[in-house]
Amino acid sequence: MSALSRGLISRLRLRLLSLNPATSSSSSTCTAIPAAHATTTSYSHFFRCFSSEALVDGAEIAEDRSRVIEAKPGVMTPQSKRTGVIAVKCGMSARWDKWGARVPITVLWVDDNIVSQVKTPEKEGISALQIGCGQKKAKHLTKPEVGHFRAQGVPLKRKLREFPVTEDALLPVGMSIGVRHFVPGQYVDVTGITRGKGFQGGMKRYGFRGMPASHGASKSHRSIGSTGQRDDAGRVFKGRKMPGRMGGKQRTVKNVWIYKIDPARNLIWVRGQVPGAEGNFVFIKDAFYKKPDVSMLPFPTYFSPEDEDPSKLEPLVADLGEVDPFMAAD
Repeated sequence: MSALSRGLISRLRLRLLSLNPATSSSSSTCTAIPAAHATTTSYSHFFRCFSSEALVDGAEIAEDRSRVIEAKPGVMTPQSKRTGVIAVKCGMSARWDKWGARVPITVLWVDDNIVSQVKTPEKEGISALQIGCGQKKAKHLTKPEVGHFRAQGVPLKRKLREFPVTEDALLPVGMSIGVRHFVPGQYVDVTGITRGKGFQGGMKRYGFRGMPASHGASKSHRSIGSTGQRDDAGRVFKGRKMPGRMGGKQRTVKNVWIYKIDPARNLIWVRGQVPGAEGNFVFIKDAFYKKPDVSMLPFPTYFSPEDEDPSKLEPLVADLGEVDPFMAAD
């Protein structure tokens, strides 16, 4: 607090003490603590000024802060944005579809995803869901992390990730999210940390052509060549592609097609490659460019019936159509 503010408050306090309590109550809109309670110390005199009309209704604020988020199905709109999930990359394989075409497959395991925290515009100023994946012991977590999980009343999780959502896609804390959150045939965006390849040269890192393999090159066959000028500007410009550390960065593969879903084992088969090594965490969310049909997605997530046994569910495969792609060209 500045010196000018402290001086102004002191003068206002002295002014209120010099006034008659009966006169001040009728001529001023400021209320002070009665003089009976002012005999202890001069610092106990606090006052508060009230305006004639409130700017914000207090009942509305209390109602917004006490809003209860229920786990119930809703109607998805084109502006709605669902949460994503955290998965573990298990590796790559291949499958042959019903037409005999070979499909490269990456297997992703959705390991016990639950909502660990809900962020609302009234409290945090944003609308987002924090998702937790896996399990971890308390001795392997820091005390702030353990306190966070205990404050939310959820089990200890190995990996956390925050996904921004719209307000109609919020879910309560502790809600479980499985592979049925997605449907076969839709497109998703997969984010992960690429494999670290260490310090690499320009040919491998950026695909440079290199120097001549025989004449005119002496022990510089894989060199990147010139990197600057002579006198003008006489320096190497920033951003020049040169040898350096390769990989180990966050990258997103967009428009990844979901080929198959296995609810019994919480596995997702996607076509093509995704960033990361085996055992790394990846983050899956609805595709930004090839947006799925809102009528085919469960919103805000899939709610399983009470009598459903996940261990007896059959895998779901994407619809490949009724036209043989190998015969269509003929």
